[in-house]
Amino acid sequence: MLSREKIKRINELAKKSKESNLSIKEKEEQKKLREEYLKSFRKNFRSQLDSIEIVD
Repeated sequence: MLSREKIKRINELAKKSKESNLSIKEKEEQKKLREEYLKSFRKNFRSQLDSIEIVD
């Protein structure tokens, strides 16, 4: 799971990109953070799917 600070930073960059343009450095940071977030999300989701037991 990502830290609250990283999630907060993702949201800050998203808000700033809607209001104005991001610098190249900020775009790279945003891309890196999003990739890290998606990796974490996929890992957690896969874990949930693996723990599901179907009972008939």
